[in-house]
Amino acid sequence: MTDRNAAVLSGLAGIRSDLEDLYRDLHRHPELGLREHRTAKKASDALRELGYEVTDGIGGTGVIGVLANGDGPTVMARADMDALPVREQTGLPYASTVTLTGPDGTEQPVMHACGHDVHVTALLGCAQLMTRAKDAWRGTFVALFQPSEENGDGAQAMIDDGLTARAPRPDVVLAQHVLPYPAGYVGTRPGSFLSAADSLRVTVHGRGAHGSMPQAAVDPVVMAAMIVVRLQTIVSRELAAITPAVVTVGSIHAGTGPNVIPDSAVIELNVRTYDDATRSQVLKAIERIVRTESEASGSPKAPEIERTAAFPPTVNDEETTRRVAEAFAAHFGDDAHTIDLQTASEDMSEIPQAFGVPFTYWGIGGIDAELYAEAAKKGTIAQDVPVNHSPAFAPVVQPTLDTGVSAMTVAALAWLGS
Repeated sequence: MTDRNAAVLSGLAGIRSDLEDLYRDLHRHPELGLREHRTAKKASDALRELGYEVTDGIGGTGVIGVLANGDGPTVMARADMDALPVREQTGLPYASTVTLTGPDGTEQPVMHACGHDVHVTALLGCAQLMTRAKDAWRGTFVALFQPSEENGDGAQAMIDDGLTARAPRPDVVLAQHVLPYPAGYVGTRPGSFLSAADSLRVTVHGRGAHGSMPQAAVDPVVMAAMIVVRLQTIVSRELAAITPAVVTVGSIHAGTGPNVIPDSAVIELNVRTYDDATRSQVLKAIERIVRTESEASGSPKAPEIERTAAFPPTVNDEETTRRVAEAFAAHFGDDAHTIDLQTASEDMSEIPQAFGVPFTYWGIGGIDAELYAEAAKKGTIAQDVPVNHSPAFAPVVQPTLDTGVSAMTVAALAWLGS
């Protein structure tokens, strides 16, 4: 295994500069979900030049490249491509100044604030190394570039567009994400890793009246306030203390003035859970609380509960993760770790589930190691280390890219034996 890894990774030094240029280019030119036309073309052009059999336009902008290299397992490696509507504040010479027209017709700043530019670059680097060292491995390597992860609909869009019929069925699916850990860090976790996420919009109905005549009204503002308070008891009183979950009310809208009791109020909330049982329990509790508080308030109309977004939990296969963790320990040594549960969410798991195959998803660090160490020493990591989706989030170029390329390559080679 060590010799095989060394044979394939020996080509990294020769492509490092090109990968760094590619990363800066992708960072400078971010694109929103399902509009990643430039990024997808970069990926598909590079794969074709490397000799991959390429299919593009899957689910809109998705790309797959297939490199068959004799008998052996099939490994699928996935990278997401989309950016976020965030105005970059990194001050980098390659910072994004891109603006795009949003769904509402307004101009939005766009930034790779989540590190998907790292993911694309790392996977293309891995794809190049696999091509250059075909004597060192056997099997089929599939590079998949997915659109619209941030919206939670990109994986399903590819599946709905026939992904499982248009790509070889893999034996395993691999994916990684750059996170606010020191650059050079790699972290695996068997079982639950990323949370499920559900966003809900709740509309409760009252009866409007003059603010001075509350007896003539059913006040939806008070109703909404009672619901918000009651929702906080789900995690604190209905779940075991060792069961992680988050229920956050992020928005309440009601009324147009201080002296008018409105007809309705809208509550928007987000739920994070780590397994299907807890997810179902929390969502049912939300519905129960909303309906019973509405009834207790004398609402003239039943509330409306709409799920506006949903991400599945990311639960890594135990045996697959053990295999990758052992390969990482052998290659990265003390930089290989067991990573904590993450409250972020992903739709990547829908791809291996569509194929009916196991997967593992790990994290790599992207923060300057000295900055991270100083913040840890002062106990100010939360304040001083930019996190994903922050306008200040920008992984350091190295050793982040080397780590991403190496991690994906080492993981793939754990299956693609010669």
